[in-house]
Amino acid sequence: MRSVIIGSGIGVPPHVITNEALSRLMDTSDEWIRVRSGIQERRYADPGQGSADLGVIAARNAIADAGLTPADIDAVLFATMTPDHVLPGNGPLLQAALGLRDIPTFDIRQQCSGFLYGLELADLVIQSGRYRRVLLVGAEVHSPFMPWHLGWDTLIGLSTREITEAERAANTAIRDRTVLFGDGAGAVVIEARDGETGLGPIRLHTDGTAAGVLTMPGASFKRRPFVSHEQIDAGETVPVMSGKEVFRTAVTLMPQAVREVCGLSGLAVEDLDLLLIHQANLRIIEGVQKALGLPPEKVPHNVERWGNTTAATLPILFHECRQQGLIKPGMNLVFTALGSGLHWGAALYRT
Repeated sequence: MRSVIIGSGIGVPPHVITNEALSRLMDTSDEWIRVRSGIQERRYADPGQGSADLGVIAARNAIADAGLTPADIDAVLFATMTPDHVLPGNGPLLQAALGLRDIPTFDIRQQCSGFLYGLELADLVIQSGRYRRVLLVGAEVHSPFMPWHLGWDTLIGLSTREITEAERAANTAIRDRTVLFGDGAGAVVIEARDGETGLGPIRLHTDGTAAGVLTMPGASFKRRPFVSHEQIDAGETVPVMSGKEVFRTAVTLMPQAVREVCGLSGLAVEDLDLLLIHQANLRIIEGVQKALGLPPEKVPHNVERWGNTTAATLPILFHECRQQGLIKPGMNLVFTALGSGLHWGAALYRT
C-alpha cells in the first residue's frame, strides 16, 4: 500500500496587505521588502478568525476535491504554531466544525516543517493499517503576532487614524520579521492505495542546539506571568531570528535532504520534475535551487503573493501547482522545508 494524496484545498483570509500598505506603518518600501524577501503582498485574517477556521475551509475544499464527505475521514493531523488557544489544540475544533466522526485528531508543532512532518506521520499511520484516510492540515494566523496597538488595525480598516512617529519607530525596529508573515491554510487528503504512486522515502532531522536561531522569547511558560504588557511593548511576542544564520542553514540543509531522498529512490536530482520548497523567502528558494542545479521552471514559488504562512506554505503551493497543471501523472516531486527547532527534511512523492 502507498500513501496517495487524493485531494487538496486551501483556505485564505480576505485582507490583502501590500508592501505599500506596510510602508504607512514603518520605514520600509515595496522595493526594500521585495529585494530582501521577494514578497509583494500577504493576507491577514479578520479579528476572531483563527487558524482553525482557515483550516476548516481548506479541509472542506480538500475533502470535496477528493470526492469524499467528512464521514470518510479516519484521522486528522493538524500542523500549526499559531493555534486558536493554548488549549485545546486545533484538531478537536476542526473535528467539531466539520462534523467528523469520533476519530482521533493529532496536533503537531514543527513550525515551518509542520506539513512535512505531517506527511511522515500520515504515511506511518496509513502503513500501519490503523487508518485508511488521513486529513492533513497546515494552517497559520500570524497577524496576531503584530503589535496591533501600534496602528496595525489600520491595515484591515478597523481604524483610520494617523500613525505617530513613536509608533512608526517601534514598527520599524521589527520590520525585518513582520513584513514576512501572512495568514493562510492548506490541506490534503491522503489515502491508502495499491500501486506505484504516492509517498516514497521521507527523511526528517532535528538539531535542538540551533533552537535559538529562530524563536519567540515572550509568551513563555518559563516567564511569570507567561505574557505581560512589558513583553508586548518590548516586542518579545514577535518571533526573532538570526537572518544570516537561517539563510546559510537553509540553503545547506535542504539541498542535503533533497539529495538524501533522491538517493534512496534511485534518482538523480536532475530526474526530479518539481521541487516544492517551504515558501519563507524567495532568496532562500533561489539559493536551494542553485545549490541543486535545477532550472527555475522546476522550482515553482508563490511567496510573492502569500508571504510566509509557515505550516501552510507547502500545501498551498502543492494545491496551486495542481490547479495550474504543473503536476501531471508520472512525475517525481520532492517536498522540502526547514524551520524553527531546527527541524528540516524532504519527502519524495510520485504522482
